[in-house]
Amino acid sequence: MVHRRELQDYLAERLDVAGLGDYCPNGLQVEGRHRIERLVTGVTASARFLKAALEAEADAVLVHHGFFWKGEPAVVTGMKAERLRLLLRHDVNLFAYHLPLDVDRHCGNNACLAEKLGVASCETVAAGGVPGLLWYGQLDSSVGPEGMVDRLRAGLQREPMWVDGGLETIQRVAWCSGGGQRFLTEAAALGADAYVSGEISEPTAHEARELGLHYFAAGHHATERDGVQALGAELADRFGIRHRFIDDPNPA
Repeated sequence: MVHRRELQDYLAERLDVAGLGDYCPNGLQVEGRHRIERLVTGVTASARFLKAALEAEADAVLVHHGFFWKGEPAVVTGMKAERLRLLLRHDVNLFAYHLPLDVDRHCGNNACLAEKLGVASCETVAAGGVPGLLWYGQLDSSVGPEGMVDRLRAGLQREPMWVDGGLETIQRVAWCSGGGQRFLTEAAALGADAYVSGEISEPTAHEARELGLHYFAAGHHATERDGVQALGAELADRFGIRHRFIDDPNPA
């Protein structure tokens, strides 16, 4: 068992929440019961995920995509009201960590993605004004673009979309989970043969071809499933609590 405040303080320091600006509040977003024995993690605090967490008797849920995003309506109505009602009625805590869970060097989304790509030694640079958001490194062995498709398919259980950049082999790769497709130019400047992210936008294919590097859109949800699982496992070991990951599949 861990007290809510102890968990909140530990995560704030562990993920360096104060050191990152973000589009949402990171940390405890909805306050629930004091004692936490069962933690459920997931990618997004959707109503379907929250209902599954309640069925699992969660005392707290921890997600990558929480609530209260910059620019969204401030009123609590409709879908937002229903999601909050699920938590408040059952006295369940909601913790959410967005950019801190992307840049963390140990159990963040991009650190986990490095393992799936086969990159043992990683470097990071700032992207979009966020320190450490863009990752890059050398593959354990060079592969053709079809080989990279195979790695992503096996590691993420999803068929990636591949934009052919013209190179026969890939040795140096850059990546940013989720919606990081806008960092293609930065990836090319790092000398990457390929760039991996979650989503693809209309300009992405043209940019990849003209910059001369392969682009792989591996799924926003798929590239951000592993960080919360790794963090949940770490918290379970540290505080002696029960942890369960619940996936709410998303084709995006």
